[in-house]
Amino acid sequence: MNVKHFIEDKYLVFELTEEIDHHESEKIKKRADYEIQRLMPKRVVFDFEKVNFMDSAGIGLIIGRYKTVSCYGGKIELINVNNKLRKIFELSGLKRFIREEKLV
Repeated sequence: MNVKHFIEDKYLVFELTEEIDHHESEKIKKRADYEIQRLMPKRVVFDFEKVNFMDSAGIGLIIGRYKTVSCYGGKIELINVNNKLRKIFELSGLKRFIREEKLV
């Protein structure tokens, strides 16, 4: 996972890679929680461009970070979501409260 922080716009980008399963999601959660608590960004962006597989642990990963960021008024965004992952997000109900965006 690659992490980028942009101070000017106060947002944090997590570039996720390949597979997000239970094992990988635990590593991502620890790193994301650390960076979110340290920086308290207004926007947290998860970039799915390089993700080719995700199970329910990935849904939990996103929901957990959503709860954390929402506590201080921040927002979560998803970018570069392929059709397969988009369907998972829709079926899980995640898209009702987290939006998919194009990063500008």
